[in-house]
Amino acid sequence: MKRILTLAALIALMVPASAQWQRQITPNDTLKSVRRLSNGDVVFSIYAPAAKQVSVTGDVMAYGVTPVRSDNGVWSVRVPQVKNGVYRYSFMVDGIRTYDPASRYAGETSALAIVSDKGDDFFAMKDVPHGAVAQRFYYSKTLKQTRRMHVWTPAGYEKSADKLPVLYLVHGGGDTDNAWPGVGCAGNILDNLMAEGKIKPMVVVMPDGSIDVSMFAKDMIESIIPFIEDNYRVLTDRNSRAMAGLSMGGMETLETTLNNPDKFGYVWVLSASFAPGNKEVYEKERVHLKQIAKQLNSNFKILAFTQGGPEDIAYNNCKETLLLFDEAGVKYEFSEKPGGHTWATWRQNLYDLAPRLFK
Repeated sequence: MKRILTLAALIALMVPASAQWQRQITPNDTLKSVRRLSNGDVVFSIYAPAAKQVSVTGDVMAYGVTPVRSDNGVWSVRVPQVKNGVYRYSFMVDGIRTYDPASRYAGETSALAIVSDKGDDFFAMKDVPHGAVAQRFYYSKTLKQTRRMHVWTPAGYEKSADKLPVLYLVHGGGDTDNAWPGVGCAGNILDNLMAEGKIKPMVVVMPDGSIDVSMFAKDMIESIIPFIEDNYRVLTDRNSRAMAGLSMGGMETLETTLNNPDKFGYVWVLSASFAPGNKEVYEKERVHLKQIAKQLNSNFKILAFTQGGPEDIAYNNCKETLLLFDEAGVKYEFSEKPGGHTWATWRQNLYDLAPRLFK
């Protein structure tokens, strides 16, 4: 079930999930904003085509250095002889401090505004027992590098001896593993559901899905799941393991679970489909689904697809994908709620799906 992605599709997966397939490509999409040269100099670059003045500030100061603007709108500042180390930096663009938009973690510098009239929304911070959201690092055998994930454990987990089931929850394109615990308010949602007795205690793993879809699926099986089962007190049978993902993360959820149906009991695909517009992929999936249909119907206690209504940009692609499941005779659920391809939809999805897990 290898994904064959065009350059346009790859670029689409790099932008925030709420804006996939809607944005023009710019030099920022391929810009390497920090480059170490062989002579020890470091070049900082930012795409700012309308700017009149750019400089670099932070632990590495570029005193006496003249910024250079390229014809494509990229400004570069060359800082001489930077010693090995770790440095904080930002750009000054026309006098305004600007975090590096090309950084992989640029989205994590955004402020979060939790807008709530009464403070009683399901995603709000309430006066309830709170679980812990940990930032964990693991070695990926697939990518041969250290990667990051976030892990939520329920209140009281540290004092308990019970083994818990696991939900693997994946973000969308352009985001990182910080998206679900950040703008997704996953910790608040889960804390509130736990306090109300609406969900079973579980561990929720939020991995970094910002790699090729098939590579991520391989990493899930080879490294992510083994890391969790080696380091957390969790159950390891199929019916104690669930996976859900939104947009690009939904594609990764399909790739992972349909290739490993013996390892998951619950599967949720949020605002996603097979590779959009790729006829070759769809034909391969058509054949594959027919081959595994009986196993899916036997192993998956719930296979669900959700959409943010017709305004969801993945809506039609999802409908086309479901035709293949219908043709293969695979049982699934489908639901939609207004909200479009946005975090308002996906927060609601988490609130709705978590109480149905591990029953």
